[in-house]
Amino acid sequence: MPKIIVEVMPKADLLDPSGKAVAGALQRKGHSEISNVRIGKRIELHYENTPTEKDLENAKQIAADFLSNGVIEDVVNVTVEN
Repeated sequence: MPKIIVEVMPKADLLDPSGKAVAGALQRKGHSEISNVRIGKRIELHYENTPTEKDLENAKQIAADFLSNGVIEDVVNVTVEN
């Protein structure tokens, strides 16, 4: 089923408590090569047919208006996946 994938991440200048907790756990488990972790979200919008350019533009607007909190998050990627 074709879909549009929306990826949302916390703004770079904000704290990411979940990411910090995971980074700490990885360090404790011996993964010292990992210096930082950021955790975001992936949202899948499923379509009956292959999404058009208009669908992609609509998804970008939906992502900005509804799927993310513009105060603390950035929409980093909106792509079509078949």
